[in-house]
Amino acid sequence: MSLFAASLRELGADVRAVDVAVLDPSGNQLAGFDGSRPATAGLATVVVSTTSIVLAASNAARRRIVIHNDSTGVVFIAFAATATVSAFTYELGGNATYDGPLNDYTGVISAIRASGSSNVRVTEITT
Repeated sequence: MSLFAASLRELGADVRAVDVAVLDPSGNQLAGFDGSRPATAGLATVVVSTTSIVLAASNAARRRIVIHNDSTGVVFIAFAATATVSAFTYELGGNATYDGPLNDYTGVISAIRASGSSNVRVTEITT
């Protein structure tokens, strides 16, 4: 049994749409799967220094997160309430971007630097 179902719809001359669903082995659509496109994006700039700071609060409506380090120094990103330079999820290098996968993590995200400070651009995409 396929875990995906798709159907093609004719919307007009040379216009088609594909409807996709994620299915369990019995053919039922999985709960929690939302095939719609995100509708809202929130933009923020957060100054990250040697004290842990929250980049994004926990948000059940989050579909994706994009985090860009605007400086040359390393920023340590944690999928947790507090980041440290020794306990982190991602080490984001200078002028680098973390482009989170769709429907991944919806909890709190924090960041810290070992020294200095960085402007970190955060885009949170929600339903």
